[in-house]
Amino acid sequence: MSALLETPSRIEPCFFEGDIPRPIADLVVDIHSTTAELGKALHPDSAAELAEFVRVMNCYYSNLIEGHDTRPKDIERALAGAELEDEARPLALEARAHVKVHREIDVLHREGRLPSPTSIEFILWVHRRFYEEMPEEFRCVRLASGRSVEIVPGRFRTKAEEDVAVGRHHPPSSGVVGDFMAYFAKRFGMADAWASIRVIAIAAAHHRFNYIHPFVDGNGRVSRLVAHAMALKAGIGGKGLWSISRGLARGLEDNGEYKRMMDHADMPRQGSRDGRGNLSEAALRTFCTWFLSVALDQVRFTSAAFRFDTLEDRYRRLLRDLGHDAKAGELVSTALRFGEMERGRAALVLGVSERTARSTLSKLVEDGFMKSRTPKSPVRVAFPLDYRDRLFPSLFADHRIEAPAPPSFRFAR
Repeated sequence: MSALLETPSRIEPCFFEGDIPRPIADLVVDIHSTTAELGKALHPDSAAELAEFVRVMNCYYSNLIEGHDTRPKDIERALAGAELEDEARPLALEARAHVKVHREIDVLHREGRLPSPTSIEFILWVHRRFYEEMPEEFRCVRLASGRSVEIVPGRFRTKAEEDVAVGRHHPPSSGVVGDFMAYFAKRFGMADAWASIRVIAIAAAHHRFNYIHPFVDGNGRVSRLVAHAMALKAGIGGKGLWSISRGLARGLEDNGEYKRMMDHADMPRQGSRDGRGNLSEAALRTFCTWFLSVALDQVRFTSAAFRFDTLEDRYRRLLRDLGHDAKAGELVSTALRFGEMERGRAALVLGVSERTARSTLSKLVEDGFMKSRTPKSPVRVAFPLDYRDRLFPSLFADHRIEAPAPPSFRFAR
């Protein structure tokens, strides 16, 4: 490989040299406005509970991109520490690792301790935490050369035998990955101080990270977790109620777009009018436009799929169909709107005796519709996976749903 391609500036351009293209600027404005409205009527406690549900969805689609199709119910069972069927166990434990890291990122953000998501320290932490939780079956990878290489959690590629090829793309050699990632961290760390490019940087960094391909394995899933962390930092996290992975797995028109667009963004500079870097600025502009269009589409989809304005009604109908007390829906509605509720308030909310209220509440907890940290602590609403199709149709399926049409986009072929 030429010396020119082994220098960190190989990933330039990382940003746009001149003005931000108008279509991208418009997408950023739309994403900010739609995420600000997402789950606005929900109490933060209810939103946090629903965010856990979304983590499972995010994990499901992120792993699906890697060719690992894990049933959401198996992911939930793995998270609960339940027994798993032998054939489902490895993929379910892999998915559990993904959800755990996603959850830890959300906690860091909520507590104000989330560092720059494009820093070397954070990226290594994500990879380390992911693979520390991995089953043994996924602790090594077979490279194109036929060599089997151990995956060391939280370590970049450093050895010649760890050089990789991704389709037609040949990432930087292992010996210079550290230099490339230091350059990556410096360039994209600048976005933290520029509100106007924080959202755009999510798209650009996603491609450039995978272009470097710093780890022997796990690059795709780490990059999508980093994109989630960047969205939180950029103020478009939407309370954790939307998933970029679902959009990348499905695309705007077909599920092959992600691979095509990543490949398109690998294009070298096409002449003197195509920016000043090694890679094509026009291709980066196309990729960022597509990526942000996918993000906007997913925020809109989530709002339509969750239908927060009718969530209470759907929950009430479900409880009635399952034979719960006619007034049980009042407890769920109260928890949705006002968050955690002291158990002693149940009788007041329902307007019944304490004994009847305890019975109604106990049944809701037993069936997973309400939950608490201890048998006597306050309760909050829950969203049991067994009834996801009734509460939130089409989150894991391909059924049509009434949602705004995807943003207009002309694909590079």
